[in-house]
Amino acid sequence: MEPRISVVTLAVRDLAASRRFYLDGLGWGAVVDVPGEVVMVQVGAHVVLSLWDEAAFAAEVGPVARGDGVPPLTLAHNVATPAEVDEVLEAARAAGAPVVSAARTREWGGYSGYFADPDGFRWEVAHNPGPVGRLLLP
Repeated sequence: MEPRISVVTLAVRDLAASRRFYLDGLGWGAVVDVPGEVVMVQVGAHVVLSLWDEAAFAAEVGPVARGDGVPPLTLAHNVATPAEVDEVLEAARAAGAPVVSAARTREWGGYSGYFADPDGFRWEVAHNPGPVGRLLLP
C-alpha cells in the first residue's frame, strides 16, 4: 500500500453550520455539495476534506462517541511565513471560529496557533521552517 491520505472525513453535527463556516466564512469552494448530506472541499492536489452529516456518517461507519474535551485529532494548514499564520487565524476568527490558542513561537522552532470549527475540530495554522515544513508547501 502506498503511503497516502486521499480523504479526511469529519462527522459534523450541523452540516449547514459547517457549510457556512468553511464555504461562506473561509471562502473555500465545494467540489461536492449535497444539502443535508455532505460537503466536500479539495484541500490539496489529491486530497479532499469531507464534511459529512453525523447521522449519515453513523449509518455507514458506526456510532459516533462524543464526550468532554477536544476531539483527539488536529488538522493543519501550513503557510510560508509567521505573518501568514496571523492572517489565517484572523480570517478564521472573522468567519466565526474561536481562536483557541494564540499564535506563538513553539519549542520545535516554528510558529503556530489554533482555531476551532463549528464542531470543535482543531485546526493548527503553522509556519514550519524545517524540512517537514518544506514538504507541506507547494
